[in-house]
This record gives sequence, C-alpha cells and structure tokens, in this order.
Amino acid sequence: MAPIIKMSDIARMAGVSVSTVSRALAGSSLVPEAKREEILALARDHGYVINEQARNLRLKKTRTIGVVIPLGHEVGQLISDPFFIELFGRLADEITARDYNVLLTKVAKPEPGWLDRLIQSRKADGLIVIGQSDQHEALNAVARDYLPLVVWGAHLPSQLYCSVGSDNIGGARVAVEHLIRLGRRRIAFLGVPNLPEVGLRFEGYRRALSAAGIAEDAALTAPAHFTVDTAYDTVRGLIEAGTMFDAIFAVSDVIAIAAIKALTAAGLRVPDDVAVVGFDDINIAAYVNPPLTSVRQDLARGARVMIDLLFRRMEEEDTPSATMPAELVIRKSCGA
Repeated sequence: MAPIIKMSDIARMAGVSVSTVSRALAGSSLVPEAKREEILALARDHGYVINEQARNLRLKKTRTIGVVIPLGHEVGQLISDPFFIELFGRLADEITARDYNVLLTKVAKPEPGWLDRLIQSRKADGLIVIGQSDQHEALNAVARDYLPLVVWGAHLPSQLYCSVGSDNIGGARVAVEHLIRLGRRRIAFLGVPNLPEVGLRFEGYRRALSAAGIAEDAALTAPAHFTVDTAYDTVRGLIEAGTMFDAIFAVSDVIAIAAIKALTAAGLRVPDDVAVVGFDDINIAAYVNPPLTSVRQDLARGARVMIDLLFRRMEEEDTPSATMPAELVIRKSCGA
C-alpha cells in the first residue's frame, strides 16, 4: 500500500512551509500564483487529499448552513407542507452550489432560549429561518449579537434581524381586487391574522374592501390554520353556520385547496358559486381541480437572495432586508 501523503510532504517537495501549502490549497492570493500552481500540481500528482474535517476545525468553520423551521404557531404543521418542501429545496440547491452542507431543524414547540441554544451548538456557520411563526421577539433578541441570520418572512417595525419575503399587503390586495372586479362582494378571509405575514395579507384584504366601498364583516374572517384538516373544518363550519359568501381569499394554497375540497363536499361549485384565491403559487396549485388562482411568491429568487445575504453576513456585512413583488397568477378557480 502506498504511503499516505501529508501536507508536510508536499511542503518538503515544494521547498516551502506547511502554512504556505495550506494557503495555496485554499487558493489564497498571499501565495504567488506560480508557486501556488506548483503546489497544486504536486498535491494532484501525488494524490494528496485535503482533510476537510481537520481544516474546518482549524478554521473554526463547519461548512454547514442551518435551515430552521419554528412552528410555535402551528404545532400540527408538517415539514412535508408543500410550501416548506419547495422553499427548502430551493435553499438546499443554493447552499450546496456553494459547496456547503445543509442541516435541517424543526422546532415544533419553541421554548425560551431555543434559538440561543441552536447558535451556541456551533453546528452551522449561519442560519436560515423559514417563517417568523410567533418568534419575532426571539429573533430580534439574538440579532443584536449574531449576524449570520436571515429569516423568510414579513418586514416588521423595529425589526433587528435581516428578512426576505414578498409584498404581502400588495399581493393580497391585488388578489381581492381581482375578486371584486369579478363581481364578488362577500369575500371570506381564511387565515390567522396575528402571525406576521398573515397579518399583512389581512391588511391587504381590508384595503381592497375599503377601496371598493365594501364594509368588513367579522363573520367572514375565519381563523383557518396551515393544515388541510383544520382548514377544511373551518370552511365546513362557515357553511354549516349559514354564513353567506361568494368568494374566498386564503392566505396559503394549502388552505385554499382544503377550502375547494370542503366547498365541493357541500355541493357548492367552484368558481360558479364561490371563487377561490390562494397565496404562494406552490407547484401543485396549477394541477388541482379547478386549477387554483394564487399570488405567486418567487421562491427561486427568494432562495437566491436569502443565501446571498447570509453569505455576506457571514463575512460580517450588516445587510438590509429585502421585499420582493408578488404576482397574481389567474387560473380557473376564479372563473376568469
């Protein structure tokens, strides 16, 4: 068996120090290009393999990005939720393209100090948090001292952490305005407004109604949660209570799809009797029956922006938050 080539062997052959070899293998500009190429050629020709674990330990780096999903607001929501799956997939592609690993963590019941403990574990060089849930204060608290943190969600007043998200108010307003143009006047809102992104979508809903001179009706605001079963039961409850509505604006596609299922089960036609609009435009939205009109969040772009901001923050740059436009994608669940 051939002897294992060590960094000290490469240094001896190149006539330089071990630290110079280390810098050359890392691509450092501190080593003259000609010498760097010579060292790289020696390493290649002699089959030298960099011990990534030892190098990372020496550099105090894990070459891992943590992706965290806190679910304090909805313990029944699963990571297999289509929105999480799609955004996580986009993030994983961006992270691995930079030769980093991905560590996924679901925090089903966030307890005080959960984020501090996650940071102190030093399992990742930076953290992406998908959704603020009900953890805005916890995120703000760690942001004072921990820079490599980027959150998918709404931009809120007095926010200290960096966030990336869509124009929730504008997207919701455009969706509800579209329903109003179609002649719908009794538009139900499905969602829990005390969550950051949902609260902004509720504000967009209210602004659209106000601009059209339509009075708000508290009976049409239904606290649907982000699971199919609970959203289905919420819509069924509206129907059984005799609440009159001719349209639904749901704050997620999962809720909208559950609403269509509940309406159909009750013998109501979509969109003839009730028009339905969702939010997110997940991949499955185009393939349900009828195909779902939805507010598209550009998750591919969102993932790119989040990872770019995170890596800049890992280099100690205090980056600003980013808000992306949201686009209404019209399909047959609205009838036009």
